[in-house]
Amino acid sequence: MHDLFLSDADATASLGARLAQHLPAQAVVELHGDLGAGKSTLARALLRALGVTGTIRSPTYTLVEQYPLPAGGMALHLDLYRIGDPGELEYLGLDAGEIRLWLVEWPERGRGGLPLPDLKIELEIESAGRRCRLQPASPIGEAWIAQLTRK
Repeated sequence: MHDLFLSDADATASLGARLAQHLPAQAVVELHGDLGAGKSTLARALLRALGVTGTIRSPTYTLVEQYPLPAGGMALHLDLYRIGDPGELEYLGLDAGEIRLWLVEWPERGRGGLPLPDLKIELEIESAGRRCRLQPASPIGEAWIAQLTRK
């Protein structure tokens, strides 16, 4: 596990850029944390660093937002807070084949209906910033974090 402190929005954007710089060919990222912990902010920073332009909406009410990536493939940003059962994911029309990056907020609500995670990111409010814990959950995630933490 890799633990760091994000003091402000610039630190969050920097982490998003570093994650984007080392993005594997395909990855599933679970974003954990209470409401307001910064999950959507980090997802937005990562998508922006991957070259997504235009409006990056929070999927709070739409449940899923899709973004074509300039380097190819698609990124999905899901917010599953409002689903009651993992079976509801079937109605979202998710096609895993073309998805390069899954960013999943409240993944525990979709358990069993989502691909297994490569990286779990836990965010919590700490003083004026955020505590961020990066935990690899697969060999892909381990390699990603190893690249990220190299000096």
